[in-house]
Amino acid sequence: MMCILPQGKLCRSIWKGLALGALLTSFLILLYSYAMPPLSLSSTENPVAFSCSPAIHESSRSTTNSTSKNTQNCTPRHNLMFLKTHKTGSSTILNILFRYGEKHHLRFAFPRGRNDFGYPEYFQRWQVEGYRPGVCFNMICNHMRFQHSEVTTLLPSDAVYVTVLRDPALLFESSFQYFGRAVPLTWSLPGSGNEQKINTFLRSPLSYYDPGGFNAHYLRNLLMFDLGYDNDLNAKDPMVGQVLEELDRRFHLVMLLEYFDESLLLLRDLMCWDMDDILYFKLNARKDSNNSRLNSTMYRLAQEWNALDTLIYHYFNNTFWKRVENYGTERMKRDVMELRRRNEALKQECIAGGGPVDANKIKESGLQPWQPLGEHFIVGYNLQKDISPQHRQLCRNMLTPEIQYMSKLGADLWLTQLWGNIRAVLKW
Repeated sequence: MMCILPQGKLCRSIWKGLALGALLTSFLILLYSYAMPPLSLSSTENPVAFSCSPAIHESSRSTTNSTSKNTQNCTPRHNLMFLKTHKTGSSTILNILFRYGEKHHLRFAFPRGRNDFGYPEYFQRWQVEGYRPGVCFNMICNHMRFQHSEVTTLLPSDAVYVTVLRDPALLFESSFQYFGRAVPLTWSLPGSGNEQKINTFLRSPLSYYDPGGFNAHYLRNLLMFDLGYDNDLNAKDPMVGQVLEELDRRFHLVMLLEYFDESLLLLRDLMCWDMDDILYFKLNARKDSNNSRLNSTMYRLAQEWNALDTLIYHYFNNTFWKRVENYGTERMKRDVMELRRRNEALKQECIAGGGPVDANKIKESGLQPWQPLGEHFIVGYNLQKDISPQHRQLCRNMLTPEIQYMSKLGADLWLTQLWGNIRAVLKW
């Protein structure tokens, strides 16, 4: 690469930054490798067949849903695998699960030293903090690249499997904006901002995309990748049908971000939880995230480029509405209104100013969300000063970002915290 003034200083600065970044990354990988114990399986161990019974047994209780005509008798379920997909509102769901697990003293399978399970590599059971053959957990819910055979070894046989999807075109846009600086493929794209770069990319994606490029998975069929499959598979390949059938068998519920409240109510119904268990505030949201900048042409191109994700989304959109029909359409409408009413009441009591603020306006470090590399566009909240004693802890928990909540629950995030400190020093 040749650098000619006046750009020479800029080029040298970029190369120095890349060299420093590579050095730091190598250092972190070295530290992480020392923290990972080798996986040692004895010849007598069967990684699938060992007994993993539910850790918590509770007697059945009668739950009456005020919007339902019938009284339903069921037992709350505590064993859950939530596949946390990227840029799908999953951080908000994670907060719900953390609160439920803390309330009922459930055992979480947390990653060793960090807040994801070695992503983007496939999940391996030894990545779980405290793993040993035969150990059992109630919940697994941090980012991973899903590997069903490994996950099942850590959960009771009655565990519920859940994930969440998002409109693939909007997911691509969000992923491009959030991860762009961490994907070298985007650096050479012409344009002064993300909107221009996205348009350029979508008009001729194969001119820029390299499936073997670093972090390239963020730019194509990210749902397919997170679910554990080949995200560069041809959409017309017969194997795609097998993937859809396999996902349908493995997941008890596939939620949709576009119908978030309905999804939470289906989760509540499946798990036999209370309405209070699924109250939420929107977390880890990008500023102006509700306003897509994709015009109709770019939206269509984004769907075509993410054809596998589009097939998955359409398939589970159909199954979703069948579930809503079984739930009861009128019942769903009433329950959505009730959930929103309760959320709004808590919003007024918990959140100073009634809504999210820019990161630089968040007063408590414990409420500061993690920001993407080189950006500060993830908004957060300030806690209201005068909160009723009965809701004080609930409000704080509902506003606590993922990293801080994991630490509160006892996760050892030394590697994530080290990386955060390095970024703070370098102002990345």
